[in-house]
This record gives sequence, structure tokens and C-alpha cells, in this order.
Amino acid sequence: MKKIYSVDKSFDNMRIDRWVRKKLGKLPQGFIEKKLRNGQIKVNNKKIKSSYKIKTNEQIEIFSFDFKIMKKQEQKKFNPNKHVIKSNEDLIIDNNDNFVVINKKSGISVQGGTKSKKNLIDIFSKSEIFENSKPFSVHRLDKDTSGVFVIAKNRETAQLLTTLFRLRKVYKTYLGICHGEISKNSGEWNSDLIRYENNKQITESAKTLYKVLDKNSICSLIEMKPITGRKHQLRKQLYSIGHPLYGDQKYNLGIKNKGINKNLMLHAYQIKFMINDKKFTYKALLPEYFKKLLKIKKLNFLDS
Repeated sequence: MKKIYSVDKSFDNMRIDRWVRKKLGKLPQGFIEKKLRNGQIKVNNKKIKSSYKIKTNEQIEIFSFDFKIMKKQEQKKFNPNKHVIKSNEDLIIDNNDNFVVINKKSGISVQGGTKSKKNLIDIFSKSEIFENSKPFSVHRLDKDTSGVFVIAKNRETAQLLTTLFRLRKVYKTYLGICHGEISKNSGEWNSDLIRYENNKQITESAKTLYKVLDKNSICSLIEMKPITGRKHQLRKQLYSIGHPLYGDQKYNLGIKNKGINKNLMLHAYQIKFMINDKKFTYKALLPEYFKKLLKIKKLNFLDS
């Protein structure tokens, strides 16, 4: 049994996978891809790919399939590797033709070159989202930092986003919980940060705008907007002013982190950028351990 639809003019040049969602609801991309491969969704009696753009008056055939299975598929959370990404913090924030935005879990490296056995780019390269493309990393996020992260789906978008980052046209906001009470409630940090590359000392200027959202005599909740993008910039700057982040195993002034405090309390909360005059803004929900420490330390965070 099958249903046949004639493409309305309003859907002209729309991708077939988007059209299917318009007609059948928010189905998982992998589910649609499978039906296209199996020929259970055809255009003009031909198999097509999910990227195919339909034309006015074309005939779309949808063969009946098990909607119970479909509902179960729809309810599944994104889980490219259940042994590595398995918590509710690992959610797809957006998935479009050109890039994917995720809420990265702490403890996963973005790409190879670290001691980690698994990294985000390798994991996504095996996922259904990149079945007809490949993931491109366009920016960095420390292994133990959680939060919003963008992965390009094609080389053109990767080059564009990389350029936006280089030109400082991507605006990121981080949240952190640090030791001690920061006296000044807002301002900017201008630092010369030192790093070493092949035993050569490199000094880089770093600038961050900050705002204290809440604080007490023990700790502070701070919002940080880096203007530059130096390695470990926020962690180093907080360390240099005597207020290291909870859970920072490297920049910690000898402070011991026990229990929940072993988690690095640094979260990439928001990212903003513009492509072809269209504004994109994404937020990543706070991980549970971050919210738990806020409660323990009696710090308030009001999501704007």
C-alpha cells in the first residue's frame, strides 16, 4: 500500500527529507535515510537521496511502513556511540544542511592528537547524521569543557565558519564557577599568556570580558566572553587572578578538588554568528553536575 503526493508549488526546490518531515512529522534523519535507501520513499518512481530537491508537480510515493517502529525510532535520543556519549547532556541542538550544533559532554576530546581513545570527530564520522557527508571541526573546546559546539558538514561551510572565528565574528559566552569571591563585578582581563611549542616560548595577548552573576565569600559564578581565542585562555586568566575554576586539574593553585568538584566547572553556554545576513544563536543547557554545585554553593543562575 502506498500514498502518492503531487508536489505543491510552495515546496518547489525543497529537500526531500525536509518535505517528509513536513508531511509526517519530526522523524529522525536516519529513519528517513533508511526509507529512501529501501525505496519506500520515491520521487517519480525513482530512488533518490535525502539531498534531492523536489520540483513542482513531481510525484512522491510513500509506501506504508510500521509506524510503531517509527515512533520508537523518533523517541530515541541521539547516541552515535553509546559507550562514549550516553547522558542527557548530549543533545543535538540543531541539525541542518550545513552544520550540526551539539551540547558536548565533558570528558570527550574534539579531535585526535590527545591521549583520549575516542574523540568527537571520529564518533560523528560513524553516525547517521554524516552518512552522506563528513564532519569538519571548525573550533576548539577543551576535553573537560562542556557546552555548545559546532561541526560543519561540508568543506565550504567549514572554511566559512573557520574564517568567521579567525575574524572574531563568532561570539561565545562561557559560564564558570570559580574559587573565592571576585571583588569587581564586571570588567575585562587583558593578559599576556605564555605557552610552549617545541620547547619554544610563545607569548600571546588575550582579552576577555567578564561579569559576575552571583557570588559569596566562598565562590563566584561568572560569565565570560572571550574576545581572543587562546589555548586555555579563561582557565589561565582566572588562575592568574587567584580564582581558579572548580575542577581544574592543571591551573588550580594547589587546591584539591574532591567529589563533584572534580568536574571542570566551565561550560560553553552560548554561541552567536551570522551567515548570509541570517543570525544564528544557540544555547547549551547546563550539565547536572554544574547545576548541583550551584545549589551546593548557594549560587543563583537565571537563564536569560
